[in-house]
Amino acid sequence: MSSAFNGGVSFVVFGESHGSGIGIVLDGLPPGEKIDLEKTGVFMARRAPRKDGTSTRREESDVPEILSGLYNGKTSGTPLCAIIRNAGQRSADYEKITRGNVLPRPGHADYTGHIRYGGHNDARGGGHFSGRLTAPLCFAGSVCGQILERRGVTTGAHIYSVGNAEDEPFDPVCVSENELNAVKARYLPLLNAEKDDEMRRIIGRAQKNGDSVGGIIECCAVGVPAGVGSPMLDGLENVIARLIFAIPAVKGIEFGAGFAAAKMKGSRNNDEFYVKDGEVLTKTNNHGGILGGISSGMPIIFRAAVKPTPSVALPQKTVDLSDGTEAVIKIAGRHDPCIVPRAVPAVEAALNVALLSLM
Repeated sequence: MSSAFNGGVSFVVFGESHGSGIGIVLDGLPPGEKIDLEKTGVFMARRAPRKDGTSTRREESDVPEILSGLYNGKTSGTPLCAIIRNAGQRSADYEKITRGNVLPRPGHADYTGHIRYGGHNDARGGGHFSGRLTAPLCFAGSVCGQILERRGVTTGAHIYSVGNAEDEPFDPVCVSENELNAVKARYLPLLNAEKDDEMRRIIGRAQKNGDSVGGIIECCAVGVPAGVGSPMLDGLENVIARLIFAIPAVKGIEFGAGFAAAKMKGSRNNDEFYVKDGEVLTKTNNHGGILGGISSGMPIIFRAAVKPTPSVALPQKTVDLSDGTEAVIKIAGRHDPCIVPRAVPAVEAALNVALLSLM
């Protein structure tokens, strides 16, 4: 089934961007786990549109309505179902895509979705392909994150880069729980707050020019014990990557040293072991906390590349699928000049689901 993930924790995401609502059904959660819906609201608010010029002006409340699976504030063991009602849609902005002629937007799934579903898919606002569908993923990630915390696992993410502006990276061998929690509280989640103005200028300049900009998100988990995961197809990297790519804007992922390892000698890339207070650690962490698909006990660190928002105000060439002729489209609507800040909690959420599923 499409939009379904099967693991120790399973889920199905449903809905479209301009439908009446979107939601998720989570199964496999351990029973008796207390879920603080206020904390869930705080987590999801990090994904919601901002009013500082860095995101869309569409109003999205992102308040989940729990239909089943919670009883007296705790998981009941049965599927946890939540629906998020859509609001603030302006479907008229998408009439050139959905009525009369069909003009697929460059960079979007309009064309591939049209072909895959024979033109029957709801293309308004991207439909089921929209980044709006990361809201239910964030709900799942918040729920799984609260359960992970009680198992001693903390996750967090920050903006590694926007355009050419770069934040400081996580220390690959020493990331604290306090550091991960602190970065979540910042409006633009950065380790070096001095980079805030530079990144805002880059985003603002792109928006002024009718364009958009992308970036990179770095994510980390600490407290994951050694031995979580499996070789080959059910490895930690496999499961994390699959869920990270559920975020529509993600185009790449690297763990630890990532692609830089291709330029290293083996003697430099290898992380030497040592013992401290009876615990086996590594002096470096080029492996990103994962060896052979299994956690090593070191911080799990990866980076995800986020493409620029494909909806830009500049005229772009496309084709009219109704008659096969070439055409020009100028996209209306309210769109993020940079997806990166709102994608940070979605990346964190995907990691939370992956870790709880494997633990």
